Amino acid sequence: MAAMDYTHEVPHSELLVVRAHQPYNAEPTAAALVEFPRTPEDLIYCRNHGPVIEYDEDTFTFGVNTPQGSHTFTMKELKETFPRHEVVAALQCAGNRRKEMDEVKKVRGVLWNDGVICNARWAGARLRDILEHVGLDVNALMGWHVWFESHVTLCQDDNYYGASIPLTKAMSPDDDVILAFEMNDQPLSPDHGYPIRTVVPGYLGARWVKWVDTISLAPDESPNFYQQLDYKILPEEVDTPEKAAPVWSKVPSLTTLPLNSIVGSVTRQGDDALLVKGYAIGCGDVQVAKVELSTDDGATWHEARITYQEGKWSWTLWEALLEHVPPSGVVYSRATDQRGQVQMRNGKWNMRGVAYNPWGRKKW
Repeated sequence: MAAMDYTHEVPHSELLVVRAHQPYNAEPTAAALVEFPRTPEDLIYCRNHGPVIEYDEDTFTFGVNTPQGSHTFTMKELKETFPRHEVVAALQCAGNRRKEMDEVKKVRGVLWNDGVICNARWAGARLRDILEHVGLDVNALMGWHVWFESHVTLCQDDNYYGASIPLTKAMSPDDDVILAFEMNDQPLSPDHGYPIRTVVPGYLGARWVKWVDTISLAPDESPNFYQQLDYKILPEEVDTPEKAAPVWSKVPSLTTLPLNSIVGSVTRQGDDALLVKGYAIGCGDVQVAKVELSTDDGATWHEARITYQEGKWSWTLWEALLEHVPPSGVVYSRATDQRGQVQMRNGKWNMRGVAYNPWGRKKW
């Protein structure tokens, strides 16, 4: 792997809390996030494994490799050849709330708080349209996978950043997988993958590959580090890299993240009332049905009012006015999804600190 070169790093939002400078990793506060149904550009978290560089859309190309042959597209061809498809979807890093898990027992990774999530309207070309255009014979490739690769930027743990998803998800008209060039009706910024990134609604952010320049079909998952040796929920007894080494290949790669909710802000209203706001997110395409709050350690619950949902892939914003509360305490949140699954009080610890989803909590 080549040495990292940050001499051409783009400027970043000043509204984020920086967790690491090189590579640049930063998140907003949850209190700021929950004020906006669709997250403004300056409040969208940045997760990187290498330098962030601005590429030239006029010269940027991406290749599509299938058993039927290889094809190269320019950005102009992508926009002019394929119908524009839009989808509102939440993007969440698997390490959201890792800092909380680290307080239970030390984990490995960037110590994110609860702001590595966003919600946006994405626009681009459906991946299924592109694969059909190049003559892919889906019926001959049952059980295959689509590999996404970005070779244009340097990477920490491999020679390139890579990920994969099942071909069935890529080809499903209901799963809205796209190659996106716009976010919230504006061109992507370099921080978020300009000029093109994958958008895989319902899947963790690690599969939403930025600056994607190569798409391939293969019978197996991507062999890349970030698909095989990261972003997996290791057994709780695996707590060192040495113990993890023989286990990685036996644990499935993460796809969806679990039902979750967090308390974003608590504001006192008079002497004995609180205005509480937060977000919740379902697992995959199963939306949140309700969010409840407790100020007595879970003995009783008060249902919050859902203030925003948009389609099956968006996050859920909620708020509640809690009255007759003591001068200080802790408010907890728990979500229930449309299938009746309820967010549990405690999350499961794992060495990489991913997919953590205990009740949300905030002191006042």
